[in-house]
Amino acid sequence: MKLQSVGIKNFTCPVSIREQQGGVQQTVAAIKLQAALPHHFKQSCLETFTCILAKYQRDMHTKIFPELLTDVQSNLQAEQAELEMQFPYFIAKQAPVTRTSSLMEYDCSFIGSIDSHVDNQKHKLLLRVSVPLTTLCPCSKEISQQGAHNQRAEVVLTVQPSGFIWLEELITMVESCGSCELYALLKRPDEKFVTEEAYANPMFVEDVVRKVAQKAKNHETIGWFSVSVESFESIHKHSAYAYVDSRDLNQECQSTKD
Repeated sequence: MKLQSVGIKNFTCPVSIREQQGGVQQTVAAIKLQAALPHHFKQSCLETFTCILAKYQRDMHTKIFPELLTDVQSNLQAEQAELEMQFPYFIAKQAPVTRTSSLMEYDCSFIGSIDSHVDNQKHKLLLRVSVPLTTLCPCSKEISQQGAHNQRAEVVLTVQPSGFIWLEELITMVESCGSCELYALLKRPDEKFVTEEAYANPMFVEDVVRKVAQKAKNHETIGWFSVSVESFESIHKHSAYAYVDSRDLNQECQSTKD
């Protein structure tokens, strides 16, 4: 029987991530490595996965993804292989009024794949950032004499870059698309600012996802992308959610032209 995917996950190792300001950030990544095996492959592949990861773990970064995945493919006679490296990434942010500095944590991933069936795109790299921000409900603001309900939302942006792009660049892009940014540390003047900023910029999850998608679409080094937004509602048990894939946007544009 041919298996869709076999692999190893939650293999943790230290990684070094280049920062836009010129430094290198040391963090710890959870590695997921999987492959599509041919039906005639019988022996256990776990030893192969762990040996290959051990070979590269001292210098784990995106530039070695093609070589590592090629090793997996050749050792296991795999048609496809995929490596995901998920890690916390920290950026120092200053509070909007007092300029108090604190570290914000963002969940980021590098995802590399190799596919023997694809001629022009054998190796593929995706970048993913998960960015928290504030959304304030336009309906609540419209119908209320005082105040409006707001909540924390999570935006997940996945891109296939056509050139080099910084994680900071993607994160900043997303943070500009909500009602207000989030900060790890705020003093009272800062709290006043972010509350009033969100109130002045009410947005549904649909507004946020469209705004992020438009900026990603206009970015010169972003090819394919997807955006999802989940708003953890403060007055409901459920969340609000929106999603868009750039392939759908391209089809929609083409249909409009036709």
